[in-house]
Amino acid sequence: MNAAAECDACEPIGLLAGWGRYPIVIAQALRRRGRRVVCLAVRDHADPALADLCDEFAWIGLGSVGRVARSFRRAGVRRAVMAGKIHKVTFYRPRWWLHHRPDWTAVRTFYRHFLTGGKDRKDDSLLSALVETYAAAGIHFEPATNFAPELLVQAGHLAGRPLSGRQRRDVQFGWELAKQMGGLDVGQTVCVKDQAVLAVEAIEGTDDCIRRAGELCRQGGFTVVKVAKPQQDMRFDVPTVGLCTLESIAAAGGSALAIEADRTILLDAGLFHATARRLKLSVVAIRPDAAAQRAA
Repeated sequence: MNAAAECDACEPIGLLAGWGRYPIVIAQALRRRGRRVVCLAVRDHADPALADLCDEFAWIGLGSVGRVARSFRRAGVRRAVMAGKIHKVTFYRPRWWLHHRPDWTAVRTFYRHFLTGGKDRKDDSLLSALVETYAAAGIHFEPATNFAPELLVQAGHLAGRPLSGRQRRDVQFGWELAKQMGGLDVGQTVCVKDQAVLAVEAIEGTDDCIRRAGELCRQGGFTVVKVAKPQQDMRFDVPTVGLCTLESIAAAGGSALAIEADRTILLDAGLFHATARRLKLSVVAIRPDAAAQRAA
């Protein structure tokens, strides 16, 4: 290894952590690669277990944009990743800002989104504005999967019985719809039965979308389709599935899950496959070119 490569390998990596297991998996992957991990964890979202997995750890509020940049710079961080969900419904609670206390950098970054209404509050809009602010401060975000490429699911039949003809048609229909919804930055997930739309994901998240489909389709047997956006930025908001996804589908009465290969993060793969089999769920990972053939 040359001197430049050695210097790169010892450079600390910043981890901006939200809700869910994904930040833990990324922290573990970084440590396995010998990286020093500096974690800033969003309060009321991130798992406290991250404190024991990272070399440096601190809690932050959703509005601590300036503090994040300063903390990373002090720790020598120039490269960083985002992992984990932010519960966007927080932004629609009364006086949410009193709890999360936006700093001046956050106000400058988001005032046109939240104060004047000059810009929208879509996920891509907010997150793009955020990474641009950090880049201007010398903190460059990159895809977390650059450090854990094994998390991106490969194409294939992952678990359960082969899809029936009706399920294949639902996958094709749901795929096309989910891609259109993603193109509008609405959500990544749709729930379908017999090519009728039961639920479309919005700010509530995948699990609540699935739960709503179960409430509306008491007979069960529906299919969940989750895909990347056509304009997917792999630095943030990458579709992710794990044990909670399977448990939500089973509890709601769903029977199948179709996800996009190469652009969906699969957490705890061994447990995921075993759980899908135990819950008798069919799971497939397909590529866009194959999705169009599913109804054939």
